[in-house]
Amino acid sequence: MLSENKNNQTGNENVILSNRQDTIEKPPLVILTGPTGVGKTELSIQFAKKINGEIISADSIQVYQYMDIGSAKVTKEEMDGVKHYLVDIIQPDEEFNIFCFSNLAKQAIAEIYSHGKIPIIVGGTGFYIQSVLYDIDFNTEDNDKSIRQKYEKLALENGTSYLYELLKKTDPESAEVIHENNTKRIIRALEYYENTGELMSVHNKRERKKSSPYNYQYFVLNRDRKVLYERIDKRVDMMVNNGLVDEVNKLLNMGYSRNLVSMQGLGYKEIAAYLDGEYALDEAVEIIKRDTRHFAKRQLTWFRREKDVTFMNYEDYSNDINKMCEALINICENRNVKCMTF
Repeated sequence: MLSENKNNQTGNENVILSNRQDTIEKPPLVILTGPTGVGKTELSIQFAKKINGEIISADSIQVYQYMDIGSAKVTKEEMDGVKHYLVDIIQPDEEFNIFCFSNLAKQAIAEIYSHGKIPIIVGGTGFYIQSVLYDIDFNTEDNDKSIRQKYEKLALENGTSYLYELLKKTDPESAEVIHENNTKRIIRALEYYENTGELMSVHNKRERKKSSPYNYQYFVLNRDRKVLYERIDKRVDMMVNNGLVDEVNKLLNMGYSRNLVSMQGLGYKEIAAYLDGEYALDEAVEIIKRDTRHFAKRQLTWFRREKDVTFMNYEDYSNDINKMCEALINICENRNVKCMTF
């Protein structure tokens, strides 16, 4: 049964979430993730309000300023008073990688604890989530930077697809969970192997075996595959109707090159190609839909490989946000949830 903190206004506030007896003394962390388009934003905000939480975005595009429509960035109105971290914090031409996310997320977690609240990581970038959850060491400071530069040059000369084929031959397990258009992560995996002689997939498996420093609950939201794909298609249409083309055109006019890492995000690179005359708009839109569906499938593959996750299917709760939210809390209670005073 969920213990109550006398200083709380509700019995659901300031909870440590865990089904593992040996983590009772660890600080709390909640993860609410799932494939793109599944419906994380609304549920996460309602959930945060109920458990006295604040949200850390684990989205690789929402971190950039001016990239709002194509990233489905949470708005101030949607936040409804719940503080969000790692949203709108850097320019599109600034570097943002796993090291940046991990460091900033840990700083945000410390700040949230100082507020007496629960940190909730929300987003679909499993690689980012993993780095914080298991305090994974992705550092290879002794890298010969010429290795990275070599692969960056190959990408420019031959395209990302060329590098992806190299990755499939070198480290097929990594290729299964890295999107074929994610140049940054493909180069990272190839670079890591050439620099260390160890496959990135092997490194990640070893790091995932580490005990988490947090008393965590890891939720993965999901929907029927057909419904998920229909939601993705509708969301892309909505983005276009809401001004995605104008947003990308504005970014290009501001001097942000379509070759930037930020501009390789789904929706941005296709619209940039359309604006350069490479596609008709209808074709660009269909490519966005297709690649986003493929991306969602890869995300689910990643999350199914994670340990200690709880899949939450919307259909099991009649697609009702309130029922889903209550279920999250009930699951926590049924897993030996304890309270904590900060």
